[in-house]
Amino acid sequence: MEPRILLFVLFGLGLVLAVTLERKLAKYWLSLPIVYVAAGYLVFSLPLGLPHFNPTVDGFDALTLEYVTEFIVIASLMAAGIAIDRPVSWKNWGQIWPLLVIAMPLTITAVALLGWWALGLAPASAILLGAALAPTDPVLARSVQVGPPGDNERHDVRFSLTVEAGLNDGLAFPFTYLAIAAAGMASLGMWTLEWAALDLVWRIAAGVLVGWLVGRAGAWYVFERGADEEMNDVDSEAPRYSTSEGLVVLGTLLLAYGLAEIVEGYGFLAVFVGAVTARQRENASRYHKISHHFIDQIEQIVLVAVLFAFGAMLASGVLDSLTWPAALIGIALVFVIRPISGLLAEANCGLPIVGKLAVAFLGVRGMGSIYYLAYGQNHGEFAELGTLWATASFAILLSIVVHGIFAGPLIAFAERRGAHIHAGADKDMPRLSPPERPRVAVDRAAAPE
Repeated sequence: MEPRILLFVLFGLGLVLAVTLERKLAKYWLSLPIVYVAAGYLVFSLPLGLPHFNPTVDGFDALTLEYVTEFIVIASLMAAGIAIDRPVSWKNWGQIWPLLVIAMPLTITAVALLGWWALGLAPASAILLGAALAPTDPVLARSVQVGPPGDNERHDVRFSLTVEAGLNDGLAFPFTYLAIAAAGMASLGMWTLEWAALDLVWRIAAGVLVGWLVGRAGAWYVFERGADEEMNDVDSEAPRYSTSEGLVVLGTLLLAYGLAEIVEGYGFLAVFVGAVTARQRENASRYHKISHHFIDQIEQIVLVAVLFAFGAMLASGVLDSLTWPAALIGIALVFVIRPISGLLAEANCGLPIVGKLAVAFLGVRGMGSIYYLAYGQNHGEFAELGTLWATASFAILLSIVVHGIFAGPLIAFAERRGAHIHAGADKDMPRLSPPERPRVAVDRAAAPE
């Protein structure tokens, strides 16, 4: 059998089994990523003539990884943003900001210092390692995120993990650019001021602004222009119109990503902000639920391919440069750095201690880390690529196994203890404002009380 045909068989079988396996594995404290990465590793380890996939020795593999992981992160950010029912306000989102301004910088600093001290990395490479491993992942954290639109149950632990993953995947970019700029630089200078002004301030502001504008425009197109009514007026053609709803959302958020990048903003931020902004309109409309389902299907399709590819990377020798100090950095990240920085960030939030521990511990690493490392490799000159990829790949693999096994039980334990809701908070989730004008009956699900 040609290797190409075998890959089609593997991918097709993976897609067919994905949904069923995801449900059944949850009963045994396992996750789909664990099984699919293991399957990819086993298949690509066999003498079947399958191609090697190792970004440390092939620049094309690194470029492929950058583009594929870029798209799956975009799709995950779309799905996460559309799923958030909670209104955007400083009070409603107060538990999120410390995770972004305390936990994430502490994680970057700790990993970078360990990379410099324990691995002997150059400063630029150490910063890149910290930037790549700092963001929590919206792709592999599916099991700890909020439910689909319309899920009325308040869950502050899932909400924190979802929004954190949605925002810090964009906020890791300034530090990735810092690493790229620092490569080859022997001292501080005007380039650091340029980095602070352009990469830290302007790109974040531009990404947020473009996302908000495109989100508002998309909501106008759907709800004010009446596109949602056009799509749902004909019951007999509901499947076709449901697909159209998903295409509109996908097109809108890809537009947000592209426009943000054109004005040198962060596209990931724009996608998440755009999805959240659009979600704030017409909260009772079934449009959001159908759109979320559509995006979720796309994400799952790409995820299957990426998980097999990560298994292929492991089989192709991406861990050959792994040393004990590098492995200890991954272990420290999962069991020490993230939990401590997360607890410090959540110290003043209203969650009980069990809920705080769940948020602090369940900082899943995954596809976002691969994207940032591939991006750094493709846009800068870093000498220790083998060590960087080995360290990051081990940390991701450890996170997939540890968080895949313990996420479900830890979330369930927090729920049994009532620790998933802020102390003194109303168990009914803060609701989005009701629609300002009546809609056609077929256009919405029953509005929550």
